[in-house]
Amino acid sequence: MKNVLQKMGYMMSCWLSCPRHAQISAGPLEDHIATFLEPGDVLLVEGSSRFSVVIKYLTQSSWSHAALHVGRDNARHFGAQHGECFIEADVAEGVRLVGLNEFNGCHLRICRPVGLRAKEVEALIQFVGSRLGHRYDLHNVIDLARYFFPLPPVPQRWRKRFLTLGSGDPTRAICSTLIAQAFQSIYYPILPIADDTTATSADFMANSDLLLTQRHYSLFTPRDFDLSPYFEIVKPRLMGGFDAHQLHWREPIDSPSL
Repeated sequence: MKNVLQKMGYMMSCWLSCPRHAQISAGPLEDHIATFLEPGDVLLVEGSSRFSVVIKYLTQSSWSHAALHVGRDNARHFGAQHGECFIEADVAEGVRLVGLNEFNGCHLRICRPVGLRAKEVEALIQFVGSRLGHRYDLHNVIDLARYFFPLPPVPQRWRKRFLTLGSGDPTRAICSTLIAQAFQSIYYPILPIADDTTATSADFMANSDLLLTQRHYSLFTPRDFDLSPYFEIVKPRLMGGFDAHQLHWREPIDSPSL
């Protein structure tokens, strides 16, 4: 019976991973993007699968997936082939290594943790690397089956909690849990809670004496790495010496009549 449920769960997860609708493509990945990536970077992805649509709705964000860049040298240590340099948690295949080409055509955002020491980056990568091969608990069909139904009108304050219903194990529902656990294992902040409830965002940055509490890793979603004040947004096109005055434009066209 267990094997039957696991097969059903795997088939369901494959169905959820398929695109639900056509999405405006971001175009082919530019080769120079890889040269700006550093180990420890979090790559946010705007996916178009059925599963992604649900996550984007529940988190009210464009970002539905997150992957950790571990670098090619570290990836080879984990057995990578063919340029694989990211570790991600996939709903169908579990925790695996993938290459940058896996995200071809998707809108992407690079979020970089600031100020990490080399040993901390190494510990971060070892944490996710040790989880390679771990799989979603696919025998729990109830967790996946709820995504077959039309999206319910979930109140905004309950949406994050809705992601963890079912088995009670949030790693079965969303990819960013693994990455959040990894950063919390080295005590790097994402969106920490200050014990002083009157503290402002400026206090977080300026007052090192604030006592912080980690949020439970199950409550993190891909958008939280974008919102975090501790992650720098890296835009390769701008870092490559962008000059708007060098662009060539076609002649303006008349606006379509209403």
